[in-house]
Amino acid sequence: MTRITRGLALLGACTLWAACSKSDNGSAGATTAADTSAAAAAAAPAPAPAMNDTTILGTLDALNGADSSFGSVAATKGTNASVKAFGKEMMRDHHKLRADGQALAKKLNITPSLPSGDTLQSSASKWMDSLNALPKGAAFDTAYINHEVAAHQAVVQILQSAQAAAHDSTLKGAIGQAIPLIQAHLTQAQSDQSKLSGASATPAGDSTAKTAKPAKKKY
Repeated sequence: MTRITRGLALLGACTLWAACSKSDNGSAGATTAADTSAAAAAAAPAPAPAMNDTTILGTLDALNGADSSFGSVAATKGTNASVKAFGKEMMRDHHKLRADGQALAKKLNITPSLPSGDTLQSSASKWMDSLNALPKGAAFDTAYINHEVAAHQAVVQILQSAQAAAHDSTLKGAIGQAIPLIQAHLTQAQSDQSKLSGASATPAGDSTAKTAKPAKKKY
């Protein structure tokens, strides 16, 4: 590809947050594996006007800022140890990526901005509301990790397209350095997702579960 498209950025935002914002009055809002797959498929590139370095930096700044904030919530509300650890990692890594991007924008004398009509920030706000509404517990852990899988699948595509579209060579290089880190995030999120899915299935399908022994009759 030779350009990052506004359509991809918007679809990516939907995958990151809107498609995952399914909680209702704080009830279990966890997306299923099918939901996650459908959300990832929705992030396929679509023809749209090319973005420039200004909107690339703006889009990536918004993505990193949002996922750092989501990680902060997970680090606090997560009950599964892996979920809490992943949240802390997202908070740390995406904060650094955002800071690095802002420093680069300053060096290039660019004021980052989102493409006209982009709904990324409003979608991020809605997903944050959903996370905050979910009670602590398995439903929160699953919803957060499912979101992170879909999110990082989309962001990998966005970064690959952004690297091809970027005009400045320094920006291209910075994006190239970020891609392996985001891919590693995706791999970890998928691993945690699989573990959470297995843990939730164990109680119902555990063939090793001990059965209660009948009480001895007294005569």
